[in-house]
Amino acid sequence: MRLRRLRKNELLRDLVAENRLSIDNLIMPYFVIEGKNKREKINSMPDIFKLSVDNLLKEIAEIKKLGIKAILLFGIPKKKDKFATEAYKENGIIQKAIRKIKENFDVIVFSDVCICAYTTHGHCGIIKRLMARSKKFIVDNDKTLKILKKIALSYAYAGADFVAPSSMMDEQVKMIRETLDENGFQDVGILAYSAKYASNFYGPFREALDSFPKFGDRKSYQMDFRNANEALREIKEDIKEGADIVMVKPALAYLDIIRKIKEKLNLPLAAYNVSGEYALVKFGAQKGLFEEKQMTLEILTAIKRAGADLIISYHAKELARWLKD
Repeated sequence: MRLRRLRKNELLRDLVAENRLSIDNLIMPYFVIEGKNKREKINSMPDIFKLSVDNLLKEIAEIKKLGIKAILLFGIPKKKDKFATEAYKENGIIQKAIRKIKENFDVIVFSDVCICAYTTHGHCGIIKRLMARSKKFIVDNDKTLKILKKIALSYAYAGADFVAPSSMMDEQVKMIRETLDENGFQDVGILAYSAKYASNFYGPFREALDSFPKFGDRKSYQMDFRNANEALREIKEDIKEGADIVMVKPALAYLDIIRKIKEKLNLPLAAYNVSGEYALVKFGAQKGLFEEKQMTLEILTAIKRAGADLIISYHAKELARWLKD
């Protein structure tokens, strides 16, 4: 009876709530493009845009006022090739963005380290054909690692606080950590996409980056969504290799994985509320199936309740406004 009486009073409900969302725990992702004064719509992600650096700076000024302290950057180059050469250039789109951000703002910059957006084939690693003209291929892990190291180091030189390897190559954290340390960047952290599943929730993101695989799929290097213990093994390995923060991606369909990891490990845990999860809420709300704010609060609270310390979400800006109201 006492609990029922508490539930009837909204102030008392807030007082005894077990979990709370905080602006301090949010990371806002951004897609960055070349050019000036560009703000391009993403059809599958309402209210999210591909931004040129000048408009990105305006966005960061806005979210800083809302209290968001961290961002995650994804680059969209003008040119793509088989070896992602645009990804590690000193004047690449993300390298330029990081320098400009750090000149103007005190904000924590996470930079995604992958090559899918920079390659003509859309895979996260360098492709090796098994035979000439064969449709069968493998991802060359070792050649990919060489490129990932270059990308991470270029981001560190630009001023990134964290690099975030997401290609799911074996030993990517170890090789990046060694490269950063050898070049004097011991203080640059690693946010590891440790439990990144081969998920069906990535479609809008791939539209934004034009990174759909041109052949095959990513199941050979991303995790099988039927597996749970594998996630724990992958995360333990990344911690050994030097990860400072580990991540589960996606979040909503993997709350059990977030909980399992949080109960077993004592390290900051991030969860990525991915593009497909975001799009489901946005389009559902547009159709009048539910109220957007309440649905978003419920989903992100569930991610927090499962054990996530940090939440990467395209809802972050809106959520920050709601939490301030």
